[in-house]
Amino acid sequence: GIVNEIYYPRVDHACTRDFGLILSTDGGDVWEEKRVAETEMLHIAPRVPGFVVSSTFPHGYVIEKRVITDSQRDALLQHVSITAPDGLLSGLHLTVLLAPHLVNRGAGNTAWLGEYKGMPMLFAEGSGVSLALACDVPFLSRSVGFVGVSDGWQDVHDHGRLTWEYTMAKDGNVAMAAELDLLAATEFTMAIGFGAGWAEAAHEARASLLAGFDHAERQYVEGWQAWSSSLLDLHDEFAAESATVVRVHESQSFPGGIIASLSIPWGFAKGDDDLGGYHLVWPRDLAESMGGLLAAGALADATRVIEYLRTTQEAEGLWPQNMWLDGTPYWGGIQMDETAFPILAADAAIRHGCPLTAADYWPMMRSAAGFVIRNGPATGQDRWEEDGGYSPFTLAVEVAALVVAADHADRAGEPSVGSFLRETADVWNAAIERWTYVTGTQIAADAGVDGYYVRIAPPDSGESVLPVDRWVQIKNRLPGSSQAKAEEIVSPDALALVRFGLRTADDPRILNTVKVIDHLLKVELPEGPFWYRYNGDGYGEHDNGEPFDGTGVGRPWPLLVGERAHYELAAGNVAEAGRLADVFRASAGSVRLLPEQVWDGAVLADKDLFPGCATGSARPLVWAHAEYIKLRRSLMDGQIFDRPPQAYERYVAGANRPERTIWSSNLRCRAFASGATLRLHTHRPASVVWTTDAWATTNETPTADTTLGIHFADLDTAALAVGSSVVFTFHYVDGSWAGENYRVEVTEGAAGVDRTMIVRQS
Repeated sequence: GIVNEIYYPRVDHACTRDFGLILSTDGGDVWEEKRVAETEMLHIAPRVPGFVVSSTFPHGYVIEKRVITDSQRDALLQHVSITAPDGLLSGLHLTVLLAPHLVNRGAGNTAWLGEYKGMPMLFAEGSGVSLALACDVPFLSRSVGFVGVSDGWQDVHDHGRLTWEYTMAKDGNVAMAAELDLLAATEFTMAIGFGAGWAEAAHEARASLLAGFDHAERQYVEGWQAWSSSLLDLHDEFAAESATVVRVHESQSFPGGIIASLSIPWGFAKGDDDLGGYHLVWPRDLAESMGGLLAAGALADATRVIEYLRTTQEAEGLWPQNMWLDGTPYWGGIQMDETAFPILAADAAIRHGCPLTAADYWPMMRSAAGFVIRNGPATGQDRWEEDGGYSPFTLAVEVAALVVAADHADRAGEPSVGSFLRETADVWNAAIERWTYVTGTQIAADAGVDGYYVRIAPPDSGESVLPVDRWVQIKNRLPGSSQAKAEEIVSPDALALVRFGLRTADDPRILNTVKVIDHLLKVELPEGPFWYRYNGDGYGEHDNGEPFDGTGVGRPWPLLVGERAHYELAAGNVAEAGRLADVFRASAGSVRLLPEQVWDGAVLADKDLFPGCATGSARPLVWAHAEYIKLRRSLMDGQIFDRPPQAYERYVAGANRPERTIWSSNLRCRAFASGATLRLHTHRPASVVWTTDAWATTNETPTADTTLGIHFADLDTAALAVGSSVVFTFHYVDGSWAGENYRVEVTEGAAGVDRTMIVRQS
């Protein structure tokens, strides 16, 4: 029922912790709005991110707040009206509390009392940013202090009203408080202005108040409604609202930069050591969010995202795991899907009419595809940012992206690049089952199937063989329970193989995996079915409702309901896809914001945890809102909106199979099929020196330059007999040698076999 974070000057810079009210009486009652009042929140107008919050207090006091930002100024406006039962206004005190948290930090802030052009205000500054709190009616009293020691909250609780008048609190975790004169006015507007200095912040606040709330509200509503009216009609009001949610998260300072969420998961339990929260850009989330805007018909907005992506791409072709809006990396992980997704995003934008030329997108796609080729197919981290290895989801995105990039290489007049990308994609695609599909396990037996795709198969040093007893780390478990066998962990991630056009929905391996997913990960809640990220997940509240603190219990994700609905649509189960869309929407609750996770335990009213309702995780999750928009567009179109047609045509309609096996330093195959070509990748120009008869004779094959940072050589191995071997090394053009020999055996079987995973057989 209160305003928490206000962001300035960009949506990755939170500058307040909370902004709320306290009612108190001369009789000793003290009611803090966020703890005591029963609140109801509505939009001030359809599809407009301004809010009417009605808070009902004991004895029938009601406070209504209308909350917007000033479209012309850096100020937040909150229009407040209070009603009281007859005779109960006298002796009532209303105190406003504001906790500065300037530029994501509570520490190091300074607050003081002052005025601007004769108007009393409360000020705070920190990290080069200032804010000013002002009101269009006089304050009865004002005070600033240090949180937990001399702040207004302590004063009101101790004395029934604001009695202290501290004029400055310097360099600490500060709080601001002011009492309004309810006998003079029961309706007023407060403004919080922001600026680089105190005078600028004060100017913004005062100018907003002088212009008036009604004027600001009218401009705000008209602006948002004009944008919303330009969108495609998806015949679903929540989809339209979701488009607004996505758009809200775009930075005005960095057009096209959309953060993951204007929230910090379990933020009430976090301190200054968690600067980022979710108000950072994740390239994967950004590409998914762009897809939502595109599905809604917001072509100009989607185009800005592509422009932002090409601006923030690193020189090597990748994007950071996550980053501040200016492109500065925050965490240092490498997630291969986050480099592949922008390729798919650019292609989708072009296919759906965004005004992009080859000069706009091809250099970005080319550089990204080169990075994927050089560093894939194993990923440093999966999409859940926890484990490295062969992830079905990441593999699906990588393969689809390479095929899409190949299509654009042809358009750009680089057919040799296009051929190389397709040939690599073909080999990777053919190996997905060898890397990630297991058979004959206990889980398979329990689910009544022969096998399934695992969540992730960890990479192996040396020869890239995955023995059956390899382990994966479960990052959010307590020590002693943080490891599990790869074959024991399952995720809905394998559905991406259908989503991105690599497998059919009725592929027996997919059908088997769906059964296992439902056996292990499905839970029925009041709204309907939901799914967990994977079995044994530890990212979520503890069973007693305490917030995630590095360990916990994974909870269901509404996002995964949307992904499952897309699968059902691909399988032709339109009615089920529609039913799941309704379940997905219901998880937004009355505030119509989709959470990252929902609660699946018993009612814990004191923790505000109810089955099927939002947990303390991120809310809204922008990616989830984008998924909902895409789902509604998919249902309207009768096909998956963001499925790349190039991948679908090649691997489903065309059932393409590779004619070669690839060996590279990060994908060292041990064997290849008789009759296939052995292709060797190296990052430097070289000659391949090789033998098939234990060096009795020697062959030398020069590498060719792909211009993607990879050189390759195709060895003439088609005539080799089963059981023979190819032994080779590299002699680089600078005169140096690789320093070791590598061996690959010839075996029976289909082309593309590379023996990089051994599965458990019954």
